[in-house]
Amino acid sequence: MAHPSIAIIDPGMGNLRSVLRAFQHCGADAQIIKSPDLADGKDALIFPGQGAIVDCMKHLVSTGFDQLLREWIAANRHFFGICLGLQALFEHSEEGDTTGLGIFPGRVVRFRLPARYKIPHMGWNDAGFVEGAPLIKDLNKSEQYYFVHSYYLDQPNPNLDWFRSEYGGQPFTSGIVRGNCFATQFHPEKSQAKGLQLYRNFIAHVTGSL
Repeated sequence: MAHPSIAIIDPGMGNLRSVLRAFQHCGADAQIIKSPDLADGKDALIFPGQGAIVDCMKHLVSTGFDQLLREWIAANRHFFGICLGLQALFEHSEEGDTTGLGIFPGRVVRFRLPARYKIPHMGWNDAGFVEGAPLIKDLNKSEQYYFVHSYYLDQPNPNLDWFRSEYGGQPFTSGIVRGNCFATQFHPEKSQAKGLQLYRNFIAHVTGSL
């Protein structure tokens, strides 16, 4: 398999090194970038995120990554978003009453669950592929992946769904796909073998071998 060149956006927060190491381990020529111009010539763009969406969006706007993301996804170039890298693609988040990138319609809302359910939702949870989902090679229809989030995606278009999950009786979209744009609420890099397999499948998709 060829080694695609992958740019990992530095969103100003979170553990980027674990994402970098995961993609390198899976066969990509990956590097962290701190400015949009460094994405020139790359085969794929990765948007990891962990923390508050308010700070994340401020950083994207101040660096120009917001415009890069809109243009990259509009051009149907290969993209993978993780956690906040999924949430920020949508119109609005209840967290800090924050305006997102608005690439897709939908909003991010806080879990409102009985007190016995801990918020943030942290740990292993089922995430199931929807029917006909891509990038499923060597994965079961439903696997356990690692989540860390207090807010979830409430979006109106079932055709965007890639994964679906449920926590405390609340169903939610835990992964989206549109063309070459993929994003997950969970962290594949923290999800052991099945998370790395998902990254391998994405890399194979980038190279055209899957």
